Amino acid sequence: MKRSEINTIMAQADKFIGSFGFKLPPFAYWSPADFRRHADDAKAIFDQKLGWDITDYGQGDFAKTGVFLFTLRNGLYAEKIMISRVNQVCPMHRHHVKAEDIINRGGGTLAVELFMSTGQGGMDMQAEVTVSTDGRVRRMPAGSLLKLSPGESVTLLPGVWHAFWGEGQDVLVGEVSTVNDDIGDNVFRDPIGRFPHIEEDEPPLHLLVGDY
Repeated sequence: MKRSEINTIMAQADKFIGSFGFKLPPFAYWSPADFRRHADDAKAIFDQKLGWDITDYGQGDFAKTGVFLFTLRNGLYAEKIMISRVNQVCPMHRHHVKAEDIINRGGGTLAVELFMSTGQGGMDMQAEVTVSTDGRVRRMPAGSLLKLSPGESVTLLPGVWHAFWGEGQDVLVGEVSTVNDDIGDNVFRDPIGRFPHIEEDEPPLHLLVGDY
């Protein structure tokens, strides 16, 4: 991804998030120079990888395969705010450890494709999927699409394979989870990267977590 594209996505995302009355923390708007000034007193931001996270998963087509994320906290538990654009796929993946609630905070419908794991950790193409949606146990055939309207959520336990995208309109997505580890806890079905390859065609508007 070009840095200019990332900067544009940041500005658009900030406007979209704000349209729902959601406010990002002050460090979201720090310049690279601000980060250098706060190197000592903001160590948790660096260590816990808080902040802007925009990825095309190394595929070179953000509109088709990608997601916008901002990690708000990642200590005793983690919280993210995300944007899932219409037909923009967050690729099929699972986690070894992380349990997460995925919440439709507003906008369109969030479509979530689900599979259970085999005993070896692969995708089970036959096993019934069992998840909790807002306290209600749901059982569905393998590969079912769970459609979450604004206000609805799903709890995904470790090992549940999932991919998601927006339908109808872009979706503001919340995530509340156990501690997040993007380096060691993501298992993707296909051989893709977690972070983008960046072409520095202009200075960064704000730093990404991958820049720390």
